[in-house]
Parts: sequence; C-alpha cells; structure tokens
Amino acid sequence: MNFDVRYANHPEDSKRYDTQELRRHYHIRRVFTADEINLTYSHQDRIIAGGVMPVKEPLALGTCKELAAPYFLARREMGVINVGGPGVITIDGQAHTLNGKDGIYIGMGAKELAFRSLDKGNPAKFYLNSCPAHRTCPTVLIPMDKARYNHLGSQETVNERILRQYIHPAVCESCQLSMGMTALLPGNVWNTMPCHTHERRMEVYFYFEIAPDQAVFHMMGQGQETRHIVMRNEEAVISPSWSIHSGVGTSNYTFIWGMCGENQDFDDMDGIPTASLL
Repeated sequence: MNFDVRYANHPEDSKRYDTQELRRHYHIRRVFTADEINLTYSHQDRIIAGGVMPVKEPLALGTCKELAAPYFLARREMGVINVGGPGVITIDGQAHTLNGKDGIYIGMGAKELAFRSLDKGNPAKFYLNSCPAHRTCPTVLIPMDKARYNHLGSQETVNERILRQYIHPAVCESCQLSMGMTALLPGNVWNTMPCHTHERRMEVYFYFEIAPDQAVFHMMGQGQETRHIVMRNEEAVISPSWSIHSGVGTSNYTFIWGMCGENQDFDDMDGIPTASLL
C-alpha cells in the first residue's frame, strides 16, 4: 500500500505558493495503479482519499503505522465508488458487487476488506474516501440508480449537470462522511459556480472522464485570493474548509466529491457572489 501524508496549513501560507507548491500540498496525481492501493492521508479533517485497482489478483486493505490502529476501519468509516469495470468488495466475508458508478458505504468496525475485478481486461477502479468515525453505521450498497438524483444548472451558464448523492442522510446513514458524483452534460464546463466555502467541513474532488487532450482548471483559495490547479484524468485535489472548490474544463467531465467535518447539511454553504471573486 502506498500511503502519502499531507499536512494542514494556513490560508495565508497558500497565498505565497507557486504552481509547484500548490500541487505538492493539494494535488493528488496518482490515484490508480494496476494491482496497487494508493492512498493520501490529509490532516484536513484527517480524510483519506485514493484508489484500489485490482487486475491480476484481489487486493486486501490492511492497516499501516500512520493509522496506529489494528485494522483500517477500527476508528473510521468509508465510502467507495467504482469508476471502472465490474468488481467485488468483500467485507468480513460478505461479497458486494459494484458495477460501474455503483457505490457502497462501509461502517466503522469492518475488519477485513478485499477488492477484486470481475474482468481483467476491464478492471474495477475503486475510488474511496475514509474519515474518522465515533459510532458504527450499517454498511449499505448504493447502486447508481439508488443515489439521490439532482438536475442542476443551465446551458446558458454552461453548468448544466447531474448531481448524485450517494452517502447522504436521504440515502444512508453515516457518521460524518458525505459523498457523491457530479457529471457535466455535453457542452457544459463549469462546476460549483457561483462558488462557496463551508467552514464546517472540508472536501476532496476526484476528476475523471477527461479526454487525454483536455484538462480541468480546479479553482481554490479564499474568495479574494483565488488560485488554480490544472487537473488531468483520474486525479484528485484536496480542498480545505476555507477554500472555494470550483472548476472549469476544456470539455465536459465528471467528478466525485467527498466531505467530512462538523455536519452533513449539504446546503450549509457560505456563498461567494461571482462578481466579488478576485
């Protein structure tokens, strides 16, 4: 297991970062590698984000020194969305099949997790978010058609999109993790604009379905000190609670968002009018 640790920092520090420093602190380039588990641990609310891509054989998720726990979910919960071919997650002996864009919530206390693909020629790509938990909630399989569906935006503002909430109080119970997926419709490029912050929780974005010759410019920073990070296909970015998290692509794309922190009120946002951005 590859385990990268990122430390929290102050927004005043980020004002002085050049491109490479921004990417070193917030950008997650390697999410999926064949037959490996790649995880990034952020001290922003201690979220873990990463990918599991089993090809030749199943991959078991164990613990590591940084967690100081007997097993990975001893004090954590987890959400997983499969962005590849069909696969299976076995949790304490019980197998759960996830087709493309199906998700699952896994409650604190699950001891043994194993990931495998059903087709080596079209392997599963399990994208996961995990955060600390203080109680156990039931594990729930969430097929894409069972996620809460929202049709947002408009073609006039080139942000028409479909937002699906997988780990959300209306879908399943969790301790503090929220997770979902947003797909921009063809001809649309902006996400989360007008933008916002939410001091009560941080967020991680995972961008995918970006063509090889296209890119997404992920916007971050305080409303009066915005920056951008260029994102390629199947890369992720950490967004602290004080930062906006918006983006514009050179074509349409899809992203998975995961949040953890003080609450699970999706509409608890501190909106920033577009006209006031700098």
